[in-house]
Amino acid sequence: MGAGHQHGGHGHGHGHGHRHGPGTAGAAHRGRLRIALGITLLVMVTEAAGSAVTGSLALLADAGHMATDAAGLAMALLAIHVAARPPSERRTFGFARAEILAAALNAGLLFAVGAFVFYEGVRRLISPHALDGGATVAFGLFGLVANSVSLLVLMRGQRESLNVRGAFLEVMADALGSCAVVVSAVVYLATGWQQADAVASLLIGVLIVPRTWQLLREALDVLLEAAPKHVDMGQVRRHIVSLPGVEGLHDLHVWTITSGLPVLSAHVVVSQGVLEEVGYEKMLHDLQGCLGAHFDVEHCTFQLEPAGHAEHEARLCH
Repeated sequence: MGAGHQHGGHGHGHGHGHRHGPGTAGAAHRGRLRIALGITLLVMVTEAAGSAVTGSLALLADAGHMATDAAGLAMALLAIHVAARPPSERRTFGFARAEILAAALNAGLLFAVGAFVFYEGVRRLISPHALDGGATVAFGLFGLVANSVSLLVLMRGQRESLNVRGAFLEVMADALGSCAVVVSAVVYLATGWQQADAVASLLIGVLIVPRTWQLLREALDVLLEAAPKHVDMGQVRRHIVSLPGVEGLHDLHVWTITSGLPVLSAHVVVSQGVLEEVGYEKMLHDLQGCLGAHFDVEHCTFQLEPAGHAEHEARLCH
């Protein structure tokens, strides 16, 4: 998994094979995002026209949501393109975090759409408008079918990339919105209850917010360099200190550069006798093998040091 070398009594191990640029998780799904973007633009134009024809607020709300979704999908594609730029001396991880920033911005767009839908829904509840129920059902069904196709296209990628997940959640909210449009129009046709359209709009807003909040939290966790959810820090610590010759551990950090690129660094206190007996390379190999067998960490860096060395390190290293 990696190679080790020695400098001034310190051992450093680096796990290679890490991904930058074209290797980010979202890059593999660029074509799927393009398909979803094309479908989203088609549905947006169709629903906007449908709202003008039928007078449906739910259709207009969904068309507005589609407009922000199109912007979000375009932003996701742009982020993948930017993230593909190679690392430099100044930006040693390249622009891989661009995908996480796009996910956070997508969450912001979704919150804005939710607020607009709530506002318009309440306003229409107070002052309901008549609408063409039959045409609204037809436009809503078209949007539902198109959004379902986009969901199928993005299903796989959303498990691997936070950037793609943001796009997936946008399309899912659209599909739910189309369902609400159809149901509200059917209720209106069956009962004549004009507020059904406004209630459907409010339901769209309710469905958008929780998933958007989850997306934003996950993006902020990456930006704040929180430990990945799938990595149990206690288990990592126990695995390392259980290796023969390891006396202690400090400055253990695990964080995520971008989706699919978790990294780890640690200072490992090792018995001087063991280091002299097995050597730095064998100790590094054991450490990296231990983590590689139990944890999904893409890139590992270890500093091997004798007992008491931490007391001499500068405070900024802790």
